[in-house]
Amino acid sequence: MENSALEKIQDYYKSLSENGFSCLHITKKQYHFEFTVQKNKYNFKVLVYFGKKGVKTVIQGNNELKEYHEIDSIISGKLILPYNDEDIFYDEYIGTDETGKGDYFGPLVICGFYLNNNSQPFLQNIGVRDSKELTDSQIEIIASKIRKEFPNNYSIVEIRPEKYNQLYESFGNLNKLLDWGHSKVIENLLEKYPTKNVIIDKFSKTKISISQKMNYNNINFIQLTKAERYIGVAAASILARSTMNRWFSKMKLEGFNLHKGASAEVENDAKMIVQNLGGDNLYKFVKQHFKTTKKIFEN
Repeated sequence: MENSALEKIQDYYKSLSENGFSCLHITKKQYHFEFTVQKNKYNFKVLVYFGKKGVKTVIQGNNELKEYHEIDSIISGKLILPYNDEDIFYDEYIGTDETGKGDYFGPLVICGFYLNNNSQPFLQNIGVRDSKELTDSQIEIIASKIRKEFPNNYSIVEIRPEKYNQLYESFGNLNKLLDWGHSKVIENLLEKYPTKNVIIDKFSKTKISISQKMNYNNINFIQLTKAERYIGVAAASILARSTMNRWFSKMKLEGFNLHKGASAEVENDAKMIVQNLGGDNLYKFVKQHFKTTKKIFEN
């Protein structure tokens, strides 16, 4: 136990030093190792206890200070981006994110992931972060590990093009469609994990409609821009992106090597589909309300 405690506190010392904290030397006491951490004239102490009950980490200092939470985030992996003044730390929550809304081809995918203190270290260790910072191959590797380790912790709504076009016509607005998708995955997860906090990557200025339901009055719905700094939201973003990537891979196997986004290359891909399959079949591949559709048929 003593050796494990020493290795752990040495890891903390290295991580905090690399993130701009001033760390004094590690000292050994009768039942623990410790070192002092300094930043912005504030002092904190990190202690790692060892004994019959195992290894335990304690942070001493004013826990209302931003610097305290920065230390906590670095050694526990609760956040994956630098701490902001408005951030609050949650032991458990459902995080949601979506992908595909800016892509002419392919589905809109919304994912929710339930996270607690037991799942946080695993997600941190496998490199979970904002999916926009990862390559497609990295996304697939990490997503596969998440699916295997936490098969019941996530819910995905994949709205493929034909269904997307029907729903968009019904809702008449992308934000209303996103609201419906986020609400669906949140509701699916709340049935299994009645947590008090839900963190949503913000897509609209209006509150998500599920928060208006009477049976969810006691839940704290948090809508944030760049919410992927919360590792549970980042996990949802990776699973969503992986689901969309698999659709593109399936299309490639069927002979359609389609591009993402809404570029000139995408427009050329769509023109080829119209030429080969006819205009009516284009809607099986695309989100038809994009301006790209009008450009193709005007030409």
